[in-house]
Amino acid sequence: MLLLCFGGMKDRKKRSVLPWGICLFWCNLTVVFVSGFTFSTLRLFDTEGHRPRMVSKWNIPAMEAISGENSPTPAISIRETVIFPDEALIFLKYPPSTALFTKNDINCTYFPLNSSQPQLHLSPPSIDGGYGNHQIVRCPLQPRGTMVSLAVKHNGNLTPGPTYRWDSLAYEAIIDRDNSTVVFVKGLNLRSGRAANPSKFKCLYGFDLNNPRFVLWAGALSVAQEIVRCRTPLSVLKGFDDSIKVSVRVVGRRTMNSIARLKHRLTPKPFSHHKHHKMCVCTMLRNQAQFLPEWIMYHAQIGVQRWFIYDNNSNDDLDHVVDSLVDSNYNVSRHIWPWIKTQEAGFAHCALRARDSCEWVGFIDVDEFFHLPSNLSLSNVLTNHSRSNNIAEIRVSCHNFGPSGLKNFPTKGVMVGYTCRMAAPERHKSIVRPEALNSSLINLVHHFHLNSGFRYVNMNRSVVVINHYKYQVWDVFKEKFYRRVATYVSDWQQDRNVGSKDRAPGLGTKAVEPLDWSTRFCEVSDTGLRDRILEGFSDPDTGLLPWEYIS
Repeated sequence: MLLLCFGGMKDRKKRSVLPWGICLFWCNLTVVFVSGFTFSTLRLFDTEGHRPRMVSKWNIPAMEAISGENSPTPAISIRETVIFPDEALIFLKYPPSTALFTKNDINCTYFPLNSSQPQLHLSPPSIDGGYGNHQIVRCPLQPRGTMVSLAVKHNGNLTPGPTYRWDSLAYEAIIDRDNSTVVFVKGLNLRSGRAANPSKFKCLYGFDLNNPRFVLWAGALSVAQEIVRCRTPLSVLKGFDDSIKVSVRVVGRRTMNSIARLKHRLTPKPFSHHKHHKMCVCTMLRNQAQFLPEWIMYHAQIGVQRWFIYDNNSNDDLDHVVDSLVDSNYNVSRHIWPWIKTQEAGFAHCALRARDSCEWVGFIDVDEFFHLPSNLSLSNVLTNHSRSNNIAEIRVSCHNFGPSGLKNFPTKGVMVGYTCRMAAPERHKSIVRPEALNSSLINLVHHFHLNSGFRYVNMNRSVVVINHYKYQVWDVFKEKFYRRVATYVSDWQQDRNVGSKDRAPGLGTKAVEPLDWSTRFCEVSDTGLRDRILEGFSDPDTGLLPWEYIS
């Protein structure tokens, strides 16, 4: 291994030179293997061959202009493909400083199984950059009996990588401040809100999980919902590299397929109440770019300082809207989170990232707005509760608003347009101290389990409440029938939704507008937030609200 690491410096054209992080990882691993030195939580794992369950093997010619040996530029390649129920996500790996493809550069190609001749070419619905050094190409779901790949127009086919199904997959991983590894896994099928027995789970690490001779494993510290936390082997910490893959094995079962790599490592920092931001917000959304300016501009005025936007496969130019808000000096970041029905996992991931800079973090949706009838700011509310060291969660009740007689989206935004709601509040949403969250990161969409010794408080609705514009005009509301983001909420198009009085009351499983939709869910007239917006936010010269200037 040392010869491979150092010898490659003499003749780079004839040798495969490994990155320094990989060399360090394998050198540490070699020391562990040869010397017999062991850690209490570290073992060489060679009792089971780890062979990913691939959908098919491929026999498609590579595109030499991109990945051939004579190419003047570094190779662009397909790292892997993940098959969702309604589309395929193809992850392209790009060398640094390489120009990304556009939708006009490539086609999704579909090959009959065990054939090299494409049967069908389709344009990708969307392409997204910024996922590490990768680009995501979304392709329509392939016809039965075919497999999907990519072709660069006027050049040829890219060589496919391994293909995995979404129902059983380790998809993200991050090293936390305490040097534990947090792995996000689909397909564990654990109960919502309950911790599982960690002794039945292990994490596996390696550059090639197919080769059992070079795989490390470590025991789990906690397991809940879609999150497995393990002790990170020392060799992985010393040789940290984003090529290291992580998987999870349940005792008595095969190791799960994985595309999770250690892309992020959080820096250890001491507990502190004095963060750079007093109030931050995490949200996950899909195709809600048009609502973002109003939501961010309003909340900035009442005390929110930082926004973490988890983009769940949007194709409505959300990135451009975020860029325009950043240009207007709003502290907004867009994080690509392509994993469907993983809102709880995404919020846990966001809580880890926000912990170092945010004293408090709110978990709300883009159709939810904090309303303070008391005319306080969120900063005032949080300061009042920060005086108590053991208060770590503030629970805020939600009022659900209906279409309020409208048939078209209100031009001045949701807060002015929707003024009729249901009488009784529904549930609550939470603002939490991320330092106080239980290490399992158990959460029920919008609130987390706390560490022992911390408690929550329920806010009086006369001080702060959330206006949830849940049932908007039909053209907006009907989008909720498609691809729900929350793991533990049934898809509205499934039969189990029939008779639901909660998620889609009286609507069945089809996105068909009821004749009386515009007048539903209207029990109480509530113009409190509307009046505050028109009085305090309107331009005195034009009468326009700030978000009306954003195209």
